[in-house]
Amino acid sequence: MTETLSTPVTPSPDTSRRASSRVRSISRGPRPGGAAGPSLRERRLSRTGLLAVTPALLLTAVFFVVPVALMAWMSLHKWPLLGRSTFIGLDNYVRAFTADDTFLRSIGFTLIYTVVITPILFVAGLALAFFVRRPSRASTFFRTIFFTPYVIGFAAASFLWLWFTDPSAGSVNAILTSLGTEVDQTSWFVEQWPALINVIVMVTWKVVGFQMILLLGGLNSVPEDVLEAAQIDGAGWWRRLTGIILPLMKPTIILVLVFSISGSLLAFEQFFLITKGRPDNETVTAVYWIYNVSFTKFELGYGAALSVIMLVLLLIVAAAQIRLLRGPKNG
Repeated sequence: MTETLSTPVTPSPDTSRRASSRVRSISRGPRPGGAAGPSLRERRLSRTGLLAVTPALLLTAVFFVVPVALMAWMSLHKWPLLGRSTFIGLDNYVRAFTADDTFLRSIGFTLIYTVVITPILFVAGLALAFFVRRPSRASTFFRTIFFTPYVIGFAAASFLWLWFTDPSAGSVNAILTSLGTEVDQTSWFVEQWPALINVIVMVTWKVVGFQMILLLGGLNSVPEDVLEAAQIDGAGWWRRLTGIILPLMKPTIILVLVFSISGSLLAFEQFFLITKGRPDNETVTAVYWIYNVSFTKFELGYGAALSVIMLVLLLIVAAAQIRLLRGPKNG
């Protein structure tokens, strides 16, 4: 009796690919028209994700998109507080750049303030982040001390700073007097730069703790073994800072600078309460002037046009700094 030996048949690669493709098509289910479509699980996940983000989309539409659209519409009108509005087209924008010298000066002063305060906050915040980096009881204590002023609102901090600089009860003038410098409260506002320095010191005292916390998070994300390897290779402190630490902290630095520059361009309370525009409207910021136009002169249409200009300026500045700090896409 002769036995027949059967040899197993191995499918070819093409046959395997066709079979697996057919299985995937069957598992997905047919689309209308014959093509394979998303599975039932994928469609459910898509609907769940859409439902999850719907409240955020509605809040954004109600509290941002609609007000911005209304503001843009108001900017095209002569819109008094009482009475009917009149459509005037782009006249408010032409007025802002050709006939409103105070607005142009306020833009220039705001840019000066931003250029001065931003590096001060960044360097001071980074220095404090290095100071409190090591976990210890002393570091926890100093973190709390440095961050506490940020909890105070800008209005409350401004009033508190006015009390600090009060000629009769303030500690700042008492310290300066003990050092042989006679200063009263009005002398801070005789010229632009003393008034600006007064505000910068207050803002640094209040905000630097927040920047310290953000930069501390980025600093703690830098691997210690990389720094130790660089130190073993002979890299000094400055080389490690500029060649390793700051490049690895780039996402955090972008976030900090966006917050800092945007907040500086929108500065209002500190100048409204501390300097009140003194001397001779030389410390009026752009938002301060928009407030005067809208709620003192009640020119709501013109104030809306100035607000649109500031919004465009903020978008340009934020996009430019993100583009510059990110560098090449493959970097």
